[in-house]
Amino acid sequence: MTDHNVSDRAAIEPSAASAGLRVLIVDDHSIFRSGLRAELDADITVLGEAATVDAAINSVIDLQPRVVLLDVHLPGGHGGGGAEVIREAAPRAPHTLFLALSVSDAADDVVSVIRAGARGYITKSASGAEVSEAARRVADGDAVFSPRLAGFVLDAFGAVAGETAETTEELDRLSARETEVMRLIARGYSYKEVASTLFIAAKTVETHVSSVLRKLQLSSRHELTAWALERKLL
Repeated sequence: MTDHNVSDRAAIEPSAASAGLRVLIVDDHSIFRSGLRAELDADITVLGEAATVDAAINSVIDLQPRVVLLDVHLPGGHGGGGAEVIREAAPRAPHTLFLALSVSDAADDVVSVIRAGARGYITKSASGAEVSEAARRVADGDAVFSPRLAGFVLDAFGAVAGETAETTEELDRLSARETEVMRLIARGYSYKEVASTLFIAAKTVETHVSSVLRKLQLSSRHELTAWALERKLL
């Protein structure tokens, strides 16, 4: 389908009903869309593409993808870019999740889409395999951020330098090691990255995460991230 058609409406694939994670690619650069589509893992089904805010909103509502790979800066709409897409489309696509994928690592860009409701933010320097894994994690309910962007997210929720975290009864339930693991997982680190950072086995990390979720009565890493941010624990 041509760029002109993509800008008006998503390009719907004949195989859109096939098995696998269903995603929509939203970016105003056709070369990037084509490249990303080609590099995504084979088990990911690209339902279509959109190149503008208006087309993206329509596409999300029409196609109901599980995950939208969403650029932050998009033409059209009221000038709100990716954040506007989320605000307008999410209420009419309750099972769709948004993963921001942008060349920008500016704090304002990161904060705007996270506040709008994106479940993650990674930069376009990520490989196709990394984007695929991030999309799967978002679909599973996790929050996913490039590690170096986590600070922007924390700042957006008030966790600025020098601010002391409030001591809560919930936090007191965790051991020192569980607290360390919780902070890294809440920042978007994978089990393997946490294991490498803390010099422990990935299986041990998994055990700690299960314990943390049980003690805090949470059901996913996404909920853990929200819990930690609200309490300014990171």
